[in-house]
Amino acid sequence: MPTFLESNTIATDDNGFLLHLDDWSPEVADQLAQQEGITLTPAHWEILNLLRQFYQDFTISPAMRVLVKQIKLQLGTDKASSIYLLQLFPESPAKIACKIAGLPKPTNCL
Repeated sequence: MPTFLESNTIATDDNGFLLHLDDWSPEVADQLAQQEGITLTPAHWEILNLLRQFYQDFTISPAMRVLVKQIKLQLGTDKASSIYLLQLFPESPAKIACKIAGLPKPTNCL
């Protein structure tokens, strides 16, 4: 199912995840975030960049527990909690953050 972002048509699956990871850009991330009702801040970008680096290193999108552990390693314990992530990416932080980061849906996310 195509998603229309600005003047471009970008292919997404039925859940809004990009079908082609190369279609991602910061502008696309802003559009995907807007569709989720999120305005990206530096705190969001910190998590998105961490996610994209994780995917580049391991070629998987991390589920919540792995994401929190990675945040603890990279960003410190003050940001390594599901409560912090829920404030940034409500409802399903790992799933929504991966979507905005242009990554596949984590395998164990509903």
